[in-house]
Amino acid sequence: MNKFNQYRQIAISCLMAIAMAGCAAVGVDGNKLASAPTTTEGAVNAAPEYLVGPLDQLEVFVWRAPELSTDVTVRPDGRISTPLVEDMVASGKTPSQLANDLEGALREYVKNPEVTVIVSNFSSTFDQQVRVLGEAQEPTALPFQAGMTVLDVMVAVGGLTEFAAGNRAVLIRGKNDERESFRLRLDDLLRKGKISANAPVLPGDVILIPESVF
Repeated sequence: MNKFNQYRQIAISCLMAIAMAGCAAVGVDGNKLASAPTTTEGAVNAAPEYLVGPLDQLEVFVWRAPELSTDVTVRPDGRISTPLVEDMVASGKTPSQLANDLEGALREYVKNPEVTVIVSNFSSTFDQQVRVLGEAQEPTALPFQAGMTVLDVMVAVGGLTEFAAGNRAVLIRGKNDERESFRLRLDDLLRKGKISANAPVLPGDVILIPESVF
């Protein structure tokens, strides 16, 4: 094992130790993640809406006013500028909220403006991502999307490695004193096809997958 892999395993082991300490504090065996909704509508309704963040790429469409429609990138300060609207705060708003705010600003120039905002490319901040660490094929951070489940996340990271202890994986949710940890059954979900082991994820969730101990 090279030095990089040694450091990686040490980091993962430390994170798992912290996670399991949190599990003991909240009684992980008593805390069960809700099963994933069985319908697309239920999944969408169960999840919070996406919040626009810095460096997100947006499509701003103004109905019947193509000269006011544009593609724009949210600046690092969280603001955008569009035709006739300068320095509007976009970060922290849902696309619908931002569209409503743009409509309000455009009423000075356009009669009954109708604006649609679409996020065409995500560059989410940590609190809008789902992060996967440890024995996944491609550990990474994914932009949260409404209706996302553990299964969706694992498909996106290519599944488990051959050395993964999937049923000892932990999902960490929340921050600081409000952090909770939940045991995941990724072996059951991915290798045995037990859909009951699936569960919704939320923005900011972290999934830690330990290595099997032989």
